[in-house]
Amino acid sequence: MRFFCQTCPYLFQINEKVEKKVPLQRKQVDDVLGGDEAWENVDQTETRCPHCEYNKAYFMQIQIRSADEPSTTFYKCVQCKKQWND
Repeated sequence: MRFFCQTCPYLFQINEKVEKKVPLQRKQVDDVLGGDEAWENVDQTETRCPHCEYNKAYFMQIQIRSADEPSTTFYKCVQCKKQWND
């Protein structure tokens, strides 16, 4: 097997397999919903958590699209703290 250049006559012969694993460095990202502080003074509703089946969740509505689109409702389970949107 060999590498070759498509614009010049250079060829590089591959003699052995080289394998190197580099761990992925993930970037720090901000919580777009405001973190834990944003959920401190929100209302509760009776809706079922898809993760733990508990029937109460905090909710907040945020306009994330254009003004003529409906708001998106974000939920956070009271028991397991998982988040989902509707």
